[in-house]
Amino acid sequence: MTRRRGTRQQSRLYRIGADELTADTAQSSGMRREEAISGRTVGSDRLWTGRTTVAPATNSADHHHGESETSIYVVSGHPEFVFLEDGEERRLRTGPGDFVYVPPWVPHREENPDPDEDAVVVISRTTQEAIVVNLPGLWLPGDGDAAWHDTGAGAPG
Repeated sequence: MTRRRGTRQQSRLYRIGADELTADTAQSSGMRREEAISGRTVGSDRLWTGRTTVAPATNSADHHHGESETSIYVVSGHPEFVFLEDGEERRLRTGPGDFVYVPPWVPHREENPDPDEDAVVVISRTTQEAIVVNLPGLWLPGDGDAAWHDTGAGAPG
């Protein structure tokens, strides 16, 4: 894969093969993010796309993606997306072919309750690099913890 950075006007298409994805991106414990399309890999200006896998009977760490909007497409498995709404924990149960939208700054986690099958999703974000802020738990804005608003990439988990 040819890696390009900061090229605003490109004159070619790029193919990133399944064997070319890299885990050299922000991570959360309990899941594996693999980068495909980004500023680093193809020179995109406003897009990050990759694949995430959550192993059987595993949960990711609680996290958010800062200013990024996130679009998720479920490829396989039945991942559950957990977040708070009105102070209550809510779950979105999904299956292959489903889409999930995650707004900016919303703390959440992915869970894979299946004891035998990986949950695999394709993720696209509105920032050219993956923003991942790992959190000690799910909570709403204004809980008084400045770390909630940290826009750094978060520590690998």
